[in-house]
Amino acid sequence: MYEYRITVKTGDRPRAGTNGNVYVVLYGEEDLVTPPTKLDAFFHDDFERGQTDVFNLKNIQFDKVSVLELWRDDAGWYTEWNIDTITIENLSGGWEAVFPVFRWIKSNVHYKFRPYDTCLPKDDMFPEQRTRELEEKRTLYKYSQLEPGFPVQAPEIPLDEEFSFSYQWDITKKKLILMGTSKLKTLFRGDWESVEDVESIYDDNMFPRPSDCTRWLSDEKFGQQRFDGLNSMVILLCSVLPPKMAVDDEMMRPFLQGLSLEDAIKSKRTFVVDHSIMDGVTTRPGVFSCAPIALFFRRDDGKIVPIAIQLFQHLAPDNPVFLPSDPKYTWILAKMWFNCADAQVHQWIAHLGFTHIIMEGFVIATHRHLSQSHPIFKLLAPHFLYLIAINHRAVETLMNPGGHIDNTLSVGKDGGVQLIGRHRSLWRLDVAGTLPADLRTRGVEDQEIVPDYPCRDDALLSYNAIRSYVTKYVHLYYASDEVLINDPEIQSWRRDLDLPMEAGGLGIIGVPGSDGKFTTRDQFITVLTSIIYTCSVGHASVNFKQYDEYAFPMNYPSWLKGDPPKDKSAKTERDILDAIHSRKAQMKVMLVSKILSERSTRPLGDFAIDYVYDPPAVQIQKEFREQLKNISDVIKRRNETRECPYPYLDPAEIPNSISI
Repeated sequence: MYEYRITVKTGDRPRAGTNGNVYVVLYGEEDLVTPPTKLDAFFHDDFERGQTDVFNLKNIQFDKVSVLELWRDDAGWYTEWNIDTITIENLSGGWEAVFPVFRWIKSNVHYKFRPYDTCLPKDDMFPEQRTRELEEKRTLYKYSQLEPGFPVQAPEIPLDEEFSFSYQWDITKKKLILMGTSKLKTLFRGDWESVEDVESIYDDNMFPRPSDCTRWLSDEKFGQQRFDGLNSMVILLCSVLPPKMAVDDEMMRPFLQGLSLEDAIKSKRTFVVDHSIMDGVTTRPGVFSCAPIALFFRRDDGKIVPIAIQLFQHLAPDNPVFLPSDPKYTWILAKMWFNCADAQVHQWIAHLGFTHIIMEGFVIATHRHLSQSHPIFKLLAPHFLYLIAINHRAVETLMNPGGHIDNTLSVGKDGGVQLIGRHRSLWRLDVAGTLPADLRTRGVEDQEIVPDYPCRDDALLSYNAIRSYVTKYVHLYYASDEVLINDPEIQSWRRDLDLPMEAGGLGIIGVPGSDGKFTTRDQFITVLTSIIYTCSVGHASVNFKQYDEYAFPMNYPSWLKGDPPKDKSAKTERDILDAIHSRKAQMKVMLVSKILSERSTRPLGDFAIDYVYDPPAVQIQKEFREQLKNISDVIKRRNETRECPYPYLDPAEIPNSISI
């Protein structure tokens, strides 16, 4: 006879607890089974939200549990109870196993689980339970398009996606706290008097001085901003001179260190950023924005610097090409207007549209088609934590009329919706969503072409680690391509990915496979790697540097006052000060960028909710964490010698999911 300890961890979700009576049956080998046993600790309120409860069962005839059967009655206020995990330990036999439930237990419904609860559909001992749960999930997770042209989103937040008690995101509350504990009252003194006046707004407490307040003055730093800034995945190698840009060899020769423009292009030393997507985008009333094109050149010392900026797409007498030889503040103002447009592309496309929102569709598809017992659900779920909740809170708080976006971005909500809609037809999972392919497509993968590219170099380390992790994990459960081809849940999930939105799918372009199916494990691995990378490293690259970039208004202005320059007449420092945010508007930018730059969840590989308990998979996770630790050490050493340290893609600083 054996004694068992049963440890039940109730979920930390709204309404997760229960006052119902809970019963279990344990199954052993050779048809041995315990009678139904009520789990109850005298004089103790069991199964409350976020609580762990322990029970002992005696006189068990078998030394291992092969199946746990569980149910609850309908006593109490709520008809469901949310469980994270149940651990069963043989106190006298040394056997122990975790049953990762992570489900809502409906009243008077019996559930059965095997240890570790991980299996493909073909191996499931309880197929009816699996089918029933998936049918229920499809009623909770639905596809919707919340704004014209947007990727798929959920029409409302499913209960499982709500923030836990221990993690709440309330931007209004945080703004009030920051305002009350800082010196931001200095922002109400009136107009800016000087650059030194702008620099005086920071303090040593809540609003420290950004890491670099001189980018606006330096061509080298402006060029470097294309490779370690917030929008570092748009610059590409220039193979043909943009026909929309009014430059010629005579104009460019002074900035090409003796090369002709043709030779500079042939030697792979010229680069271009073309924000044509901004052309004609709606702006806030009385606010202007540009659709610029900029050329950059790699000098003999390896520095990549701007050599020409044209602020609009169409050739015209009042659309000059600005050059480094122009009057100092005229050239600076041209760079600031370029950066203002770049900031719109960053916030709406690189950040909100194609990390936050594009990934929401994958979350919905995963819940609709993959059982929680499926190993791939367990692989992906930690990277989806709070993603739907943060998206909906952001839309409610930041995109509402008169909210942060309408007040601090030049295009406002309406223009931003247009930008996301325009880019949706351009975003391909196998290019924009796959880092090595994206770098190759833009011609910037080679260190000889771009010597100093922190976002590329640091991101590739983590991308490769994620792909290695995913490859091992997939091969653990899929011994061959044939096993994958015959997995109905995965193929159903795959079908929805590129099924047009009008037909009820996500409408994602560039999903590997053919005829709506995966035919190889490598295709599958590419998609899984893209999802995990985008939810972690990809989001970190466009999010956590926001305070450092936006907090100093000349470095990266989110909107500018007045008209973009239409001639090369000399400007002054006063013109710069008159163009940037008012003190009050800059306060709002600093508040929100500070909040959005905070890290609130655990780092990559250290999962706040871990669904993986199958021992071989646990070992793969362990190897992944060890690899990430080594990468963290490499990046820390790199930053010791970098002219501008770049800590944002250190795995120790990258959250697992888009939760802020």
